[in-house]
Amino acid sequence: MAKSGAPSNVMVRGGARSAETRRLLIEAAVDVLKSDGYAGASARVIAERAGSNQGLIFYHFGSVANLLLAALDSVSTARMEQYGSSVGAVGSATELVDSATEIFRSDLDAGYITVLVEMIAGASSTPGLGAEVAARIGPWKEFAQLAIEDALGDSPLGQVLPSKDVAYAIVALYLGLEMLSHLDGDRQPALALFAHAKQLAGLFEAMTGPSSTKET
Repeated sequence: MAKSGAPSNVMVRGGARSAETRRLLIEAAVDVLKSDGYAGASARVIAERAGSNQGLIFYHFGSVANLLLAALDSVSTARMEQYGSSVGAVGSATELVDSATEIFRSDLDAGYITVLVEMIAGASSTPGLGAEVAARIGPWKEFAQLAIEDALGDSPLGQVLPSKDVAYAIVALYLGLEMLSHLDGDRQPALALFAHAKQLAGLFEAMTGPSSTKET
């Protein structure tokens, strides 16, 4: 279990060899979170998975908790890069739902959500971890807000709905759906909700006309 102290700023050591060591440790931490969970993410297990010395975890990151946060950062960065372009091309509410559905499937297939779920679970036993994890969800709320504003444009719905509040609700719902799908191993109820959301979005578009203000 990651009980190596409260999270703090991740320590960075210079040099190509150090960078490679950090990369291997981060990749191993991601792998251990997926397979063994937060409770099994000890310095020993992570170091063995990375083929490294566990003392290097504390040298490079200061604590196991910091390494696990770096693992979460790594996953989050990869997801943002992967999904940013697809969401950026969204021009309507139905396209936004389609994009969210594909992101949902990809997150579950790649095990990304497992990393976040385990870090949230670990927040109950590691002082300071909850605030750090919550801070890392912040950019995703901003990401969702921009996607909503682009998709709804100056449509009637876009004019009356506060995008920031809607983004918060969507991220909360999305996390809840992924957590439930992860826990019970059944993604079909969540996918059904996405399908219903697409139907509602299509109905709204049929009633109000195109909602995008993107230039072609």
